[in-house]
Amino acid sequence: MRILVCGGAGFIGSNFIHHMLEKHKDIKIVNYDKLTYAGNLDNHKHLDSDPRLTFVHGDICDMQKLLPIVKEVDFVVNLAGESHNDRSVHMGSRDFVMTDVVGVQTILDAVRVSPNVKKFVNVSTDEVYGSLDLNDGRAFDESWNFNANIPYSAAKAGGDMMCKAFFHTFKTPVIVTHCTNNYGPYQFPEKLIPFSILRVLENKPIAIYGDGKHVRDWIFVRDHCEGLELALLNGEAGETYNFGGRAEKSNLEIAKLILKFMGRPADMMQFITDRPGHDRRYAMNPAKAEKELGWKIQHNFEEALPKTVDWYPKNIWWVGNIKNRGAQLNPHIK
Repeated sequence: MRILVCGGAGFIGSNFIHHMLEKHKDIKIVNYDKLTYAGNLDNHKHLDSDPRLTFVHGDICDMQKLLPIVKEVDFVVNLAGESHNDRSVHMGSRDFVMTDVVGVQTILDAVRVSPNVKKFVNVSTDEVYGSLDLNDGRAFDESWNFNANIPYSAAKAGGDMMCKAFFHTFKTPVIVTHCTNNYGPYQFPEKLIPFSILRVLENKPIAIYGDGKHVRDWIFVRDHCEGLELALLNGEAGETYNFGGRAEKSNLEIAKLILKFMGRPADMMQFITDRPGHDRRYAMNPAKAEKELGWKIQHNFEEALPKTVDWYPKNIWWVGNIKNRGAQLNPHIK
C-alpha cells in the first residue's frame, strides 16, 4: 500500500503518518509538505531511519512536482492546509485560498489522470457549516448546507465544493471528511490548547477571547486519524463523513482545566477583545461515520486532555526548535 500524505509535517498529518506506520507494516508513505511555519520535520524525528517514510518538499499547487508522485501511489490524503482562523482574519486570506482551494483543485486534477489512485480523502473542517447558537441542541451532520462565516472556513468550503464537482463531473474517487477541534501532541502552539499550555509555562495568563463562552467539540487527534484510515480504506467515493468527539467545552472550561492540571490558580486568565467573526458554537454529529465506517471514539476527553497537557513540558525541546526557527506562535496575542 502506497500513500501520499500532503501536509504530513503538520499536526494532524504527522499523527496520521504515525498512526498508519504503527498499524500497517507493508506500507510506503510519501510525506509531501511545503514546510510553512507550521510544518515541522521534528514531528518525525523518531522515524528518521524508517525506510517506509519518504519526505518530498513541495507545494500542492505545483502540478509539475505533484503529478509524478500521485501517479506512483494507491491513495492520497490531503492534510495540507492553512488552518488558523486568527491568521486568516489578521494577516490576509490569500494563502488560505491558494492552499485550501487551488491546492485541492490541483490534487484533484492529478488524481483524475492517475488511474492507480483508488481513493483521495480531502480533510476539511466543521467550520464550513457556520455557527450554532449556544442553546441549540443540534449538531452538524452531512446534510447541513455550508454557511462559512470566516475567510478560513470559506476557503475550506471552496475546496470541499471542488471535490463534489470533480466527483459529479469526472467520477474522481474523492471523499471529504469534516472534523471538530483536534488536540494532542505535535500541535503547532498557535491553537488554544498548546498555546495556553505554553503561556502557563512562561507564567503568563491564558488569553481568552470575549466572554470565553465560545463552544467547540473536542476530539483527540488519534481518534481523528482512525477515522481517516477507515474513510480511506472503507469509505465510498463521493461521500462525506463527519468526525466529532462528543466533548463540547467552552474556551473558558478548557482554560480552567489546563490551569487545574498544571497546578495554577483558576483565575490565571486574561480576557481580551474578541476576534472578528468569531463563531459561537460548533458541534458535530458523527453517527454516519459510526454506522457506515464502524468508527468510534477511543480516547476519553477527561483522560486524553491531561496527557496532552503533560506532553508539551516533557517535549520542550520541540517547542524550543520552533522558536529557534523564528516562528511566531500567535502574533495576535501578546
